[in-house]
Amino acid sequence: MKRTTFLKTTATLAAGSVFGVNFSCGTNTKTPAKDIRTNWAGNYQYKAPEVYAPGSVDEVRELVKKLNKQKALGSTHCFNDIADSPQNQVSMEKLNRVVDIDKKAGIVTLEGGARYGQFAPELDKAGFALHNLASLPHISVAGACATGTHGSGVLNGNLSTEVRALELVTPAGDIITLDRDADGDRFNGAVVNLGALGIITRLVLDLVPAFEVKQYIFENLPLESLREHFNEIMSAGYSVSLFTDWQDKKVSQVWVKHKAEADTGNMDKAFFGATAAVKNMHPISSLSAENCTEQMGIAGPWYERLPHFKMGFTPSSGEELQSEFFVSKENAVDAILAIEKKAGDIFPHLFISEIRTIAGDDLWMSPCYKRDSVAIHFTWKQHTEEVLKLITMIEDELAPFHPRVHWGKLFTLKPAQLQSRYERYNDFLALAKDFDPQGKCRNAYLDRCFYNT
Repeated sequence: MKRTTFLKTTATLAAGSVFGVNFSCGTNTKTPAKDIRTNWAGNYQYKAPEVYAPGSVDEVRELVKKLNKQKALGSTHCFNDIADSPQNQVSMEKLNRVVDIDKKAGIVTLEGGARYGQFAPELDKAGFALHNLASLPHISVAGACATGTHGSGVLNGNLSTEVRALELVTPAGDIITLDRDADGDRFNGAVVNLGALGIITRLVLDLVPAFEVKQYIFENLPLESLREHFNEIMSAGYSVSLFTDWQDKKVSQVWVKHKAEADTGNMDKAFFGATAAVKNMHPISSLSAENCTEQMGIAGPWYERLPHFKMGFTPSSGEELQSEFFVSKENAVDAILAIEKKAGDIFPHLFISEIRTIAGDDLWMSPCYKRDSVAIHFTWKQHTEEVLKLITMIEDELAPFHPRVHWGKLFTLKPAQLQSRYERYNDFLALAKDFDPQGKCRNAYLDRCFYNT
């Protein structure tokens, strides 16, 4: 997309448009901070004493210029302090609109606080889709892209790879636009930005034609089948997820999502030694499947099948902890087997693990930078002390495979270890200092992970 088109769209919205009414710069955007404010899972309590909810880009600009330490706050789906601030949080909850769907160019322009599950039906109605979605649709676009959040599929990049252009307000109050074609490497450094550059106010995402998906579930895949046929299993659908509690030398469930027009063959029969489910399943087998998207091969729109959980329901288990590690796809089986050896330690504190594939990309701080990856995800019980020890143990087991982390989840890697896993770390640090020379976006998370050398 041409930069002029993006700027024209931006100017139109800033002046007011049919997609919503902007608040004036004089609107009081300050929200009194409650005594206790937490992320969605309740495991992290925000420390920022002040919270603001601007209703327009102009309000964002005026706000960030006068504030000192500040941090954008999205849908609160992170499990660590990445979105916290010692002083001020700037909530994007009011900047949540679809600005424009350009059918000719095949792009959508969104405000940064838009949540996937809220605007996806509008895209579908217009005849378009996103190439992939995360396992839950409740998350905001800006937050998902800033942390490298992903879905699954051997040919599918993470959600950040959908970004064609972005607009951000720097801590100085300036509006900066970056375009994939026009800004090249600098753009690649800014997409997975960890909130270090400023506040993302708009994004332009690539679209694909709308499609339908059929979802099939298989139970009790032998671990030996995974060892011998990993690539075939993970390539068996448009998107494939493995769920395991690491017990009994098996994968508990395999979720295979096919485009509806694909030849699904014998999806009602055995699958590499696993058996077809006879009813809808929740990834955590003991929980009701009511919260989950429709299965049993019933076709439905992409936005109601690619996520595992429905928009209107609590995703996953609710009260939980999460961690996730990315290894090169070529090392996936060895990494999985290394973790399986620790099954006895892991199981008492685990709800479920999910294993997914993600195509490599060129985004500097993406967990999939320059390598096709496999993500090994852990949904933990809220046994914080024990889980943090287990995370360290897992990081040690995966060390030979140079794992990268999901930026919004729990990890205990030392700064030097973390930084060594990202080839463009020094470039990103220089970019952050360029955008934020006064360090107004710095918080405990960035100080710990990036500025601590």
